Parts: sequence; C-alpha cells; structure tokens
Amino acid sequence: MLSSKLRASPGGRKLASLAVRSLSGEPTAPAMNTEVPGPQSNKLKSDLDAIQSMDSVAFFVDYDKSFGNYVVDADGNSMLDVFTSISSVPIGYNHPNLLKAFDNPHDMKAMINRPALGVYPGVDWVERLNNVLMSVAPQGMDQITTMMCGSCANENSFKMMYFKYMDDLRGGRDFTQEEMDSCMVNKAPGTPQLSVLSFHGGFHGRTAASLSCTHSKPIHKLDVPLFDWPVADFPRYKYPLEEFTRENAAEDARCLAQVEDIIVNQQKIGNPCAGLIVEPIQSEGGDFHGSSEWFKGLQAICARHNVSYMIDEVQTGGGPTGKMWAFEHFDLPEAPDIVSFSKKMLTGGIYHKKSLRPKQSYRIFNTWVGDPGKLILLDAVLKTIKSDNLLKNTEEAGKVLLDGLKDMQNKFPQYLHSARGLGTFCAIDCDTGARRDQILTKMRNEGVNCGGCGASAIRLRPALIFTPAHANIFLDKMEKVLKSL
Repeated sequence: MLSSKLRASPGGRKLASLAVRSLSGEPTAPAMNTEVPGPQSNKLKSDLDAIQSMDSVAFFVDYDKSFGNYVVDADGNSMLDVFTSISSVPIGYNHPNLLKAFDNPHDMKAMINRPALGVYPGVDWVERLNNVLMSVAPQGMDQITTMMCGSCANENSFKMMYFKYMDDLRGGRDFTQEEMDSCMVNKAPGTPQLSVLSFHGGFHGRTAASLSCTHSKPIHKLDVPLFDWPVADFPRYKYPLEEFTRENAAEDARCLAQVEDIIVNQQKIGNPCAGLIVEPIQSEGGDFHGSSEWFKGLQAICARHNVSYMIDEVQTGGGPTGKMWAFEHFDLPEAPDIVSFSKKMLTGGIYHKKSLRPKQSYRIFNTWVGDPGKLILLDAVLKTIKSDNLLKNTEEAGKVLLDGLKDMQNKFPQYLHSARGLGTFCAIDCDTGARRDQILTKMRNEGVNCGGCGASAIRLRPALIFTPAHANIFLDKMEKVLKSL
C-alpha cells in the first residue's frame, strides 16, 4: 500500500514540504553486489545467445524480487529503475493492486479463455471497454479499438486514415468490381497511391508501414523495403527555452511551412497524404519537444487539406507527463482524429473519432484484437492512479527531477545541456554519445537504471509511483557519477 510521509533525500536535497508517497515495503536505496551485468546475467546472456539473436539484452531480471521502483537483477543487485522496461511499467513492479487483479475467478477465466474479440467477445466485453478504456478516453474521442501493441495500433490507424480518405474521394459510393479485382494483384484503382507524413527523429514501430514512418536510427530500417513516404522536420529548439523565444518561434514557422509544402506537393505528384503521424515528444529519437503553437499549427494544416491528424501516444500516454495524454498539454482547439497508445496502458489500442470508423466489417481485424486480461490489469492501474492521485505525484516528482537536471547542467556544463521534460518524462543531452553511454554504465553500477535515446540523450521513464524522494536518489547518484568523470 502507498503511505504518505516526509523523507529527506540521502544527499540532503530539499523536498519543498511535499508529502512523499512511497510503496510500503519498497527498498529505501539501491543495494549492489556486482557490476551490471554481473556473472549470472552474463551466463544467462550466453545461454540465450545459443538459441536467439538478442544482443540488446542489458541484464536479466528477477521479477519475483523486484518491487515498486526497484528492479532486481539475476545477481541480486537492487537498482532504482528510472527506465521501467522502456516506459512500460505503469505503477511499479509487483504492485499489490496488480497482484490481486485476478483474484476474482471471473477475471481469471477472462484471461485463460482468450477470445477472438472481433468475432466472439465475452458477454462483459462492452462493459469492460466502457468502464476501463473509455473512462480515460481523450475528450472528443468516442471510439475505441484494442490492439496487441503500439506498432499494430499504428498500422491499423494508417488503414483507418486510408479508408476515410478513399471513401471521401468516392463520395461514399460502394466499391466497383474493377476496384475489388485490381486490389487482389496490388494494382490501381483498388490499391491506390497514398502516403502518411511523418517526421525526422520520429519512432512509430518496426512493422512495415510503421517503420516507413520511423526515422530515428538507421539500424531500424537498413535492408528493409519500405514505402516511399514523405518526411518533414520536427522542430529543434534552443535551450533554455525562455532565452530563445524568437529563434524557437521561427523554427516552428519554418517546420510548419515545410509540412504544408510537402502535403501540397504530394497531391501534385499523385501520392497524396491521407494522414500525418506525430509524437507529442519524440521519444526514442532523442526526446525532442514541440510547442503548443506548433501542434496547433499542424492540426490547422491537416484540417485545410483533409489530412487525418494522428498523435502517437504509445510512449507518452498513460500519465508520465502529469496528464493522462501528453497532447492535453497543447490545448488543441479539438481532439486529434486518432490517438494510438500502448506501454503504460498495458494494451495497445486506438482512440478515434466517428469519422474514422470503417464502414465494413473485417477492415480493422486480427485474431485477438487485444486481450481482455490486459484490460483487467489496466483497470487496476487506472483505479490506483485515481485513488493515489498519481498524476499529481508525477507532477511533483517531475518538478524535483527537472529542477535537479537543470541544476546539474549548470554544475557540469562541459558534460550536460538542454534539460527538458513534462512530468517525469524528462531528458538531458550529453556532450557526446560516448559520454552518455559512459554515464549510463556508471549509473547502473551505482544502482540506478536509466535509458538513452537519440544521439546523446539520457531519457528518464520512471513509474507513476516515482516520488520526489526517488528523484533525489537519482540526482545524488548522477552528481556522484559526474564528479567521477
């Protein structure tokens, strides 16, 4: 259970009289036995390598022993986790409310008897959708489709955008025989030339269409045949923001003009943009932010050219920015057309407006179309967020975290710059990628598991139960590491 108490940070940082929420029974500090990865993790990595190519593995985790904000590895190292499986652990490890989520035999049966939801949903499926996913639906979005993961949520969102674009073009008429015959051999008119506009630095998944919109690192895309789709510049701001308001406003204007030029040109060359996909914060690509004005400008451009406006909230959704949906920070005049989600939401899925609703069955479909078991877990997560006021907690912890990062870059300007964030969704750039990797390694051996993104950024993705006290542990360890460089 969560308890409220005041706690001083190990390094003496002040908590500004905040009532700190901590998970009862959680470790109070990291405890290290070996370097990370240690002998047991390295042995398991060797065993895995014999049967699977997965050189990305950092260390193996003992999930029985991991708890709250602390992840325990195969060697018994207990680390403060501010990366949480790439932002996909919403309320920490082994939270009591999740451990009892399947105590009800009815819920256990819903997990065991996993149905093909598009054909044979359970009698309580509509109730679960309404009570769980629709309870946190972005305002103005009244349609929901569950999916397995973020990539397939994005893939099916693209299809919704294609369907709407072509239905508008046909004026709502039915398909012709020529269209039905030609699509079977991937030819026009049944298979049209359409595109989705995305942004440099964006990441939207590793399946074909999603990968066509991914532009974060070459290793994701090399050797894979992909669609010839347009890509535009996402703003690159100068920090601190308050010192470069004119330059950053000019960058917004430049990027918006480029987006409109591309959309107009795509129409001219016969490969029109059916949709535009953008992250509220470019996460894997380097934690780049866009201003409210820029996101409003994108929406206005999409409206002018009948382009569906899609926001990818796979990494930002579910509360880490202090709001359930990061785009809510932008004060858009109306909801986007589509919002995709996964990670902290535990299930993949798509919120969308009725205008994107397919007219025919089997258009957005796969065998499972999600998993009732994930909604049972998500229900426990959302109830915990509400009962424990975790969005407010995230705001408070995020302020301590971001203020600390700004203080750190002032102390170590030779290593760090451009601290930024919303809630605990924070990042800071290092002077080089090698320096970033060095800091991450040293932090892990000090008992703090962080992540990297882009060319040289450290990204922080703690759970929603991450408190100001945890932020201070992180900051104390980071200062120790920076002093050792």
